[in-house]
Amino acid sequence: MHRSFPFIVVSVFRSALALVQKDGVGKLPALGWNSWNAFACDVSEEKIMTAANEMVNLGLKDAGYEYVNIDDCWTVKAGRDSSTNQLIPDPTTFPSGIKGIAKNIHALGLKIGIYSDDGTTTCAGYPASLGYESLDAATFAAWGIDYLKYDDCNVPPVWMDQYESCVPEPRDSYLGPFQNGTCPPKYYSRPPPPASYDWSTSNTTKRYNIMRDALLAQNRTILFSLCNGGKAEVSTWASATGNSWRMSGDITPNWSRIVYILNENSFLLNSVNFWGHNDADMLEVGNGNLTLEENKSHFAFWAAMKSPLIIGTALDELSGELVDVLKNWYLLAFNQDAVFGEPAKPYKWGTNADWTWNSTSPAEYWSGASGNGTLVLAFNPLGSAVQKEIVWNEVPELKSGGAAFEVTDVWTGEKLGCVSRGINRTAASHETVGFVVGTECQGTLQSSNLVGSLRSQTSSVRSGPMTSGGGRGVRPVREGL
Repeated sequence: MHRSFPFIVVSVFRSALALVQKDGVGKLPALGWNSWNAFACDVSEEKIMTAANEMVNLGLKDAGYEYVNIDDCWTVKAGRDSSTNQLIPDPTTFPSGIKGIAKNIHALGLKIGIYSDDGTTTCAGYPASLGYESLDAATFAAWGIDYLKYDDCNVPPVWMDQYESCVPEPRDSYLGPFQNGTCPPKYYSRPPPPASYDWSTSNTTKRYNIMRDALLAQNRTILFSLCNGGKAEVSTWASATGNSWRMSGDITPNWSRIVYILNENSFLLNSVNFWGHNDADMLEVGNGNLTLEENKSHFAFWAAMKSPLIIGTALDELSGELVDVLKNWYLLAFNQDAVFGEPAKPYKWGTNADWTWNSTSPAEYWSGASGNGTLVLAFNPLGSAVQKEIVWNEVPELKSGGAAFEVTDVWTGEKLGCVSRGINRTAASHETVGFVVGTECQGTLQSSNLVGSLRSQTSSVRSGPMTSGGGRGVRPVREGL
């Protein structure tokens, strides 16, 4: 890691180096909006400014959302400026240029993000930054850019990695299965790495580090968001390179895909802490045919896993009900907690045996510490309503406490009072119930639908595999889907 830049500190964070930027940029998961899920290549200055204004009008800025990010397709596709080699904003779709739109977004008290790629062209075939990293970083800084999403498409053969890592997701050449979250030999188009291989020496890491260093050389702090689809074991090295990194392939507005990513990320969460976050991809809240319960569960788990929360829908068309989901105070407070950097993690799988890899029915019971108390979530992955039981003495953060705690419902904000032993709730199909469990108290709440029976569905994860860092949920050890 380079130490010569004035606005960067390298600190030892758990077992990995962390990129510690000026003014706390990147310490907590980014909150904002991105154009891709809503508009793909049909992006324009008008749509970007509509999103920026709606972030203010809908109260999203006041809730903490700050980045307005332009994704792919913002440049002239034919190529760079013949004199300066700079990227050229499309004058038809961005008549004010990126510098002009940045000025307008900053005037709203918001920040602006831009997109590029570490290959010869972007994923949509527009000019990319490989070989132009220093020039592009200087250009972005001069335009007033605050955030760079850096993709990983169209990498030339000379820059390809020697080995291929396992990203246990279906693709054209191999649809699955992925027993225990692993990839069989027929998955690989290049050799898998030897067990001793260090992915921080890979060409992928080198490409991203070149852009990191170019950004750090500027007299402007720019959050660096890596978007390589989880390849090259990115979670093992990316905390020294950027402040967030995609841990999977692209999300879609389909419930099956959202649950797949949830399952996948549940085994990768030990890499998440202050300054470095697994990016489970942009939110699909408001897109597709997701039910209200699915939208709420999607947001709850992205927040709980401390993924960046980047809204991906047309804000001027979003229902008030879903705006309220995106502004949920308790979930945003957990995601942005300044005291505890670790995410919520599974403590009990529920329907499946603990530590089961299951892409349609992931872990159901999660918990995490925060300055406001312990966040506890119970998820129903099934197609019909079920009773969900949270038992205090099964929750890792509550094991050393007493038998009763002050409890708040994260969806309604209702203070439930002093609740003994645990809590029971009926969860609709694909619904997540959630609570903030606060201070220890004396007494028993008399409402029978709130008091748990002490009977759990499965054993606690206490006996599950642990890492040297003491985290839960890193490697699946049982066979599943």
